[in-house]
Parts: sequence; structure tokens; C-alpha cells
Amino acid sequence: MVSDTTAGAAPVPSRWSRLAVRSESLIVLAILMIGLSILSPYFLSISNFLNILLATAVIGVLAYGATFVIAAAGIDLSLGSVLGLSGVVGALAINELNVPWPLGILLCLATGAFCGLINGLLNTRAGIPAFIATLGMLGVARGLALVLTNGVPVYGLADPVVYLGQGRPAGIPMPVIIFLLVGAISHFVLAYTRFGKYALVIGDNEMAARAMGVRVQRHRVALYVVSGTMAGIAGLLFIARVNSGDPTAGLNYELTAITATILGGTNLFGGRATIIGTLIGALIMGVLQNGLNLLAVSSFYQQMAIGTVLVLAVWLDQINRARRLR
Repeated sequence: MVSDTTAGAAPVPSRWSRLAVRSESLIVLAILMIGLSILSPYFLSISNFLNILLATAVIGVLAYGATFVIAAAGIDLSLGSVLGLSGVVGALAINELNVPWPLGILLCLATGAFCGLINGLLNTRAGIPAFIATLGMLGVARGLALVLTNGVPVYGLADPVVYLGQGRPAGIPMPVIIFLLVGAISHFVLAYTRFGKYALVIGDNEMAARAMGVRVQRHRVALYVVSGTMAGIAGLLFIARVNSGDPTAGLNYELTAITATILGGTNLFGGRATIIGTLIGALIMGVLQNGLNLLAVSSFYQQMAIGTVLVLAVWLDQINRARRLR
């Protein structure tokens, strides 16, 4: 395990500072829920809360992947497009190639992981900035999904796959269960394993990480593979929920996922990140979108709201960072 401080590096945020960040996020979530409960009589209901969690599941899984990459001072702008491509590959494999559904699921996840691998190699081996590499993947993945389907959704999936998106064991939507399970595993990996600690050290001080013996380039590639795999899981949840592989799925989802990550307290420039915070950030975005829908706000304005929230979240994070450095 890696200690909380490293020679030549600024301290990795303490347990108390991480709790403070989560507390701020929880306050924002509470204020948002109180406001919406006053504005809409339909907000405070069990069915609506389940709808919020269901809508948050896909974005939340994407945000988990973004958290790992951003923790190491990276960025992944291809998340939404990789989601769409992964779902299309899985749907085509099951529907058109008639492969067994477990293999179709594996192909869905493998597609996401492969896209993440390409992102990581372009960034570390080819020396292409992560912003450009993943922006390129955004276009390539979306275009490939459209080419594979001729722009037409692939309908009809195996019942076990559909159950992953529409099943409700004990009345709880299956995507919500998967969302929370993936979150628990991600939290353990980021907070309690060497893999997660190294990601934070790389984001905080790359030179110190190299001095510690961390293989920075290899680790960055692995982080992008994790991010891509998360996009593959999100793609699986999406196709399972709508029972089709849609090449346009996940459009602009990367913006919402990154916003949720920053709202949860992850530093956009690396070195500080928590999965619990990201989960809270994803819930904030889910509650915000649900509330805007209940208030019949146009989807055009909703996109403006998400962009505004992202800018405000980064601005407030920089203010808090400046205060901590005083």
C-alpha cells in the first residue's frame, strides 16, 4: 500500500478532507431535492426515486470510469461514443451472429476495453494529448457504430440480457443493483488498492510517482482500459434497458459523466478523487434532470444547465483548492 504522503509530492488528501468534499456534495444534493419537492408535487415519491436511480445508473457507471482517469490527471471524452459502439457490437453479436448471450456480453465489455486501450496507447506511446486522443476516439467510435448498423437500431435481444436492464428483483431495478455493485468494487479499488493509490499519486505529482518506481505509462494505459470497460458496462445496461443496440446511444453522455465526477469532488487536474463522491455527483445530475423533466423544461435548456453546472463545479473546486493552499 502507498502512504498518504510521498517524497517530493504534495500530500494525498486526508480522510477528513475527502469527507469534507463529500459533505459539500451532499449539501448540494439535499438543497436540490428540497427545492424540487417544493416545486413539484410528484417529486417526493418512491416510484420517482426509483426512476431517478434508474436514469442515473448508466451515467453513474460512466462517471466511475471518468473518475479513474481524471484521478491521474487524464480525461476521456469518448465515453458516450464508446458506450454506443459497445452496445451496438453486443447487440449485433447476439441478434445477427447468434452468439450465446454470455459471449455477447463479453464482446460488449471487450469493445469498451479495447477502445480504452487505444486511447491509452495513443496518449502514452504516441504522445498525443489525452484531450485529442479521446476526442478522436469519440468520432471514430460513433462513426463505426453508425457504419455497423447503417444508422438503424438493432432490435431484439436475449431475455437474460433484457433482464439486466428491465428486471426488478425485490422491486429494485436491475441497473440500479449493477450501478451500486460496480460502485462498491470501484470504491475498493481506488481507495484501498495500490492500483488506485498509484492513480492518485500520478495525478498529484508524476515525477514523484516515477521516483517511487511506478510505471506511469503502463498505469495510464490501464486506467483508460478501466474507463473503456466502464463505458462497455454502461453500453450493456443501455441496450438491456431499451432492448436494442442504438448507434446514437450515449450522445453527450460524456459531458454529464464528467460533470458528475467533478461535482463529487474529483479534482479535474488530478490527485484527488473518490468513488463515493462520484456516486453523489451522479445522483445530483440524476435529480437535476428528473426535476427539469417534471417541470417540463425543454431538453435544449437541460443541456445548457448541464454545461453551466460543469463550469460552476470546476470554478468552485479551484476556489477550494486555492483556499487549501493558503
